[in-house]
Amino acid sequence: VQLQASGGGLVQAGDSLRLSCTASGRTFSSYGMGWFRQAPGKEREFVAAISWSGGSTYYADSVKGRFTISRDNAKNTLYLQMNRLKSEDTAVYYCAVAKDIGMRVADRAYSTWGQGTQVTVSS
Repeated sequence: VQLQASGGGLVQAGDSLRLSCTASGRTFSSYGMGWFRQAPGKEREFVAAISWSGGSTYYADSVKGRFTISRDNAKNTLYLQMNRLKSEDTAVYYCAVAKDIGMRVADRAYSTWGQGTQVTVSS
């Protein structure tokens, strides 16, 4: 069972990026999924979550209105569209699969984690 995150890079403030997270080895269509991030010297923090069907989403206040989480269960892929990026969005971004169908904020509610993709926003 693996989650492969991709799409990170170096961008300027105000730019956009779309992260992808593809699952292999099993299907995750029956589970909620989420994105977290960890900046240098800081603890990992919640970014966004989505229910198993994609019908419900939840965001951290710091990204609300700028980021959009979505999923394509047919492709076993999770996305994070990030617009109007800020320097404080710089971090390693991780995707994860929840232990149940819902949207979950706490990282302990997630059972499977990807390896992370670096996002660097220059001001």
